[in-house]
Amino acid sequence: MILMDCTLRDGGNVVGRGFNKELTEMMIQGLIDSNIKVIEMGNALGIGAYEARNSIAPCTDEEYLEIVQPYLDQAEIGMFLGYAQGNEENIKKAADAGLAFLRIGAPAGDGKEAVEVVKRVKDAGLKARYSLMKAYLLTPEELAEEAKMLEDAGLDEITIMDSAGTMTPDEAKAYAKALTDKLTIPVGFHGHNNLGLSVANALAAQEGGASVFDCGLLGMARSAGNCATELAAAAFQRKGLLEEVDLMKLLDFLDTKLIPAMKEYDYEVSVVPFDLILGLSGAHSSFTNLFKEVAKEEDVPLYELILETSKINRKDPDKELMKEVAQKLK
Repeated sequence: MILMDCTLRDGGNVVGRGFNKELTEMMIQGLIDSNIKVIEMGNALGIGAYEARNSIAPCTDEEYLEIVQPYLDQAEIGMFLGYAQGNEENIKKAADAGLAFLRIGAPAGDGKEAVEVVKRVKDAGLKARYSLMKAYLLTPEELAEEAKMLEDAGLDEITIMDSAGTMTPDEAKAYAKALTDKLTIPVGFHGHNNLGLSVANALAAQEGGASVFDCGLLGMARSAGNCATELAAAAFQRKGLLEEVDLMKLLDFLDTKLIPAMKEYDYEVSVVPFDLILGLSGAHSSFTNLFKEVAKEEDVPLYELILETSKINRKDPDKELMKEVAQKLK
């Protein structure tokens, strides 16, 4: 089970068609440090879109490919590839630059148009991922049939994309189960948050057998945003999953670097890391000031103090207990 972070592709929509060099480097390093190591990046519309679709981003494809060179041995880094741009030139460019994968994208029902692109990606020695965009255009059974056709073409992994954020958890689970019952390759889920259900849908898709989950730091993505990386990690960790993700490092990165950097773009964060910690720990917000006071007095990390104290007493933790926990943290 893995998180695929799509901030540096889909998240680029919040600032235009992609992030600049400085933000790209910052986020790649922050993700790697947090042990999130499957990363989709580049132009928001995919490799080849800068020229073909006039999708002008802060960097060209060549510049994005240059930026990721120092990180290629530290993470599995790839780009999106709209099937209409799936020519040999774009695929060769990605392969020559050392990318690990290309993720081909096409609307559900258009899979036959992308079969040759899948084969080209595989022939170039790259992992071939695939996004069933607007997956809800087909029934779960119809989508599974299309997915099977693509698997037979050599696909390595396929993603159910709830592109409009219209699915409910029961639907997310049904689509995931239909595909995982039909396929042998990993099935992923990409949820948007238009109904506020992206995390719930990811959890439901996992129950249906999905094992790869698209997400975006701070929920950044087109429209209402993707399932937030930090929320997905926290929610799955509550279930004992994705424990390899260093959530504390991730939240520190968000607090100290990314959230301040995104203020320039007036980006509003729906759930800030502090509130996430309250949800993860079960600590009531009425204890906020006391937790902050003890963390400052004892010089211990606030989030860890809240988490560890709440393991002992979530009902009415007092200052004495918090101080005892703080001493153990030291």
